[in-house]
Amino acid sequence: MAHGDLAQLAAVVGGVGAAILLLARTRVELLGGLAVALLGEAMLAVALIPGHDLKRFVTPATHLAALVVGLSVLALAAWAFVRWPTVVPIALLAAAPFRITTSVGSQTAYLLDLLYVVLAAALLALVVRSVRGDSGRPLPRLLAIPAAAFVFFAGLSLLWTRDLRQGSIELLFFLFPFSALVVVVVRSPFRGWHPRALAATLVSLAALFSAVALFQRLTHGHLLASDVDRANAYTTYFRVTSLFKDPSVFGRHVVIAIGVLLVAVWLARVRFWLGAALIAFLWAGLVFSYSQSSYVALFAVAVAVSFVLGGPKLRRVLVVGAVACIIGGAAFVAATAVSDSARKATSGRTRLARVTWVMFENHPLVGVGIGGQPQASKDEANTKLSAKRDRSHTTPLTVAAELGIVGFLVYAALMAAAIRLLYLVTKWRRDLGLGAAAVFLGLFVHSLFYAGFFEDPIVWGVIGVAAWGLTVMASGTAGRLAHAACVDGSSSASQSSGSSSPVPASPSSSKAAIAPRESSTPS
Repeated sequence: MAHGDLAQLAAVVGGVGAAILLLARTRVELLGGLAVALLGEAMLAVALIPGHDLKRFVTPATHLAALVVGLSVLALAAWAFVRWPTVVPIALLAAAPFRITTSVGSQTAYLLDLLYVVLAAALLALVVRSVRGDSGRPLPRLLAIPAAAFVFFAGLSLLWTRDLRQGSIELLFFLFPFSALVVVVVRSPFRGWHPRALAATLVSLAALFSAVALFQRLTHGHLLASDVDRANAYTTYFRVTSLFKDPSVFGRHVVIAIGVLLVAVWLARVRFWLGAALIAFLWAGLVFSYSQSSYVALFAVAVAVSFVLGGPKLRRVLVVGAVACIIGGAAFVAATAVSDSARKATSGRTRLARVTWVMFENHPLVGVGIGGQPQASKDEANTKLSAKRDRSHTTPLTVAAELGIVGFLVYAALMAAAIRLLYLVTKWRRDLGLGAAAVFLGLFVHSLFYAGFFEDPIVWGVIGVAAWGLTVMASGTAGRLAHAACVDGSSSASQSSGSSSPVPASPSSSKAAIAPRESSTPS
């Protein structure tokens, strides 16, 4: 990179801003953290994008006109979010999956453009609401502390990364924006219809993706991924990608939707036959992705949801069946490895795990820096493939290799915080907690066999939804306690004033006076 020093400075600035934003408790901290994070983002963009490409945004006149139109759309969307802030989480989820091929001069990337527009509008709306005195609820410290530590340390690791360009991309397009996404979700007003709306949006998106996948299977064409299209010419089966460039990314979105549907069916939020029909349709599209990682994630989610919500007999059957499937799968892989190789039996996962583990062994304390694992593996593990082909497909290993023991401990703390949040929310509202837990489990299991965990906005979104629910639960509990304190105070005052009377108030009359207020307290 021509401006490597600027990128490293920007990473530190952006990391500090994102951490302040996540930890913010007051309006000043929120606005200050957002300003510092945006400064870091702007500096990263200048460092990453060549100057002659940046000039294209303002020249010629056609590009300038497009920029003006884009800003007008952004302002209009921000106005809508100020007017109706409750729709922000739904809009973010609806925009989250879609990646668009984007060209800026000589630079071409596959970006979440729609999500970035919605997120920018939501942040602008949050700024307006904050100035008006409505900045929403802060993140619970249970999540804010480990999330801030992880994002800050990842930004700091750009100072020693082995791949400055890839690390800058990770920070600019994923970690820094998605930390802001969590803040926007948590600070949005909550309504009782939100869990149903979020579930409906997620399932509708998956249904769209499965419909496109089935169309591709019928026509044997219209794939967005040219490499998969070429590979299909040399196989006896036809892999679909739907609206994505990777079958596994398509499979990931279908799996989490099936998980939500399973929770809805078990809790009778959806009629059985309707839920079964939707699951069958989504499964039909998923089958033709031939994504082994998606199949494993779906198995884990289906077993976990049924185990939690099923009876004792079903749980015993699930345990025995799961153990049998795991043993059978391990035996199949072992038999295939004997006749061929472990690398082929696991679709190359064993080789990727080996070259990634070498990086952790060589750099155990702080790793090789954000985005640096593929290049470092190519340089130090004596691989013959390109750095892109050496990218780890196991998120915990990637974190250990790139951020070392320090980063891995922070990652473990963040995952533990997410699990704790989901547990607490489930105790408050079962449908929201279990639905979010099914999504998180599917994404986590998928990340054990495929890359892109922290690069997926739904990962950060579901963590944000769990924190959102906890803040609403906490504020509701505080409201009830305050109301009870008021009731107790008023009753004490009435009793003390009544003590000066010649005839003291009887206990029964005190209870009668308090009872109507207690009954009006929200449950």
